[in-house]
Amino acid sequence: MWNEYIEQKPEILGGKPVIKGTRIGVDLILEKIGDGETIEDLLIAYPHLTKEAILACISFGAISVRNEILIDVA
Repeated sequence: MWNEYIEQKPEILGGKPVIKGTRIGVDLILEKIGDGETIEDLLIAYPHLTKEAILACISFGAISVRNEILIDVA
């Protein structure tokens, strides 16, 4: 589902994942949700976004973390 709403292009924000057709980074959306903003708050702040695009950011973040490999170098 997320791939319908998220894209990465080298010429947009240095290749960071963004909501398609915008320069709004997935990291910005995740940070705002982490700071306590609701989906409704984000839709008011960014009226051109959709609920589905915001949910796609959350899905993308979950998948990104799930696939991380941690190496203990201590």
